[in-house]
Amino acid sequence: MGTRDPRVDAYIARSADFARPLLAAIREAAHAALPGMREDIKWGAPAFMQDGIVAIMASFKQHCALNFWRGKELVGDARNSEAMGQFGALKSPADLPPRRELVRLFKDAARLNASGAPAPARKPKPPPKVPPDLAAALAKNAPARKHWQAFTQGKQRDYVDWLEDAKRPETRAKRLATAVEWIAEGKPRHWKYQRC
Repeated sequence: MGTRDPRVDAYIARSADFARPLLAAIREAAHAALPGMREDIKWGAPAFMQDGIVAIMASFKQHCALNFWRGKELVGDARNSEAMGQFGALKSPADLPPRRELVRLFKDAARLNASGAPAPARKPKPPPKVPPDLAAALAKNAPARKHWQAFTQGKQRDYVDWLEDAKRPETRAKRLATAVEWIAEGKPRHWKYQRC
């Protein structure tokens, strides 16, 4: 018999009104498909486990997401790229696949885990393109340049994306100054959350 984790009950209970029936529907489909499955919390969200992670569901302010761990093998590329997971931004149970299909996906995902077959290798992302203003600022600051060169591509990408997402020139200038200061101290973009 599978296990229901009280932390998942609490997660659903504190989710927004629109999200509770959606999360409950996902949970019930998971248990219907996999009676021996156990629940857990991974990365702060409910996870369904059987021979590894089968799927994770999450609730946000205005939508929910369902992410099958090996979803690309199950449903191909994301049907909707507006949110994490294979089904995009879920706002009501009607946004889910029909229950029969959802149950089948949970079963197929568990079979993939049980098979022991490795997940397909992900294609590596290309190195981030450093914007000219950041490149110029790094060229003027030796400690920042040294740390930048030691950063992984992912850490570099975090800073580049943060700069590129600025909508106004004033915001970009402020972010650039902050970025160079933090980089000079060897801090990754999300350094404040490293010990959370």
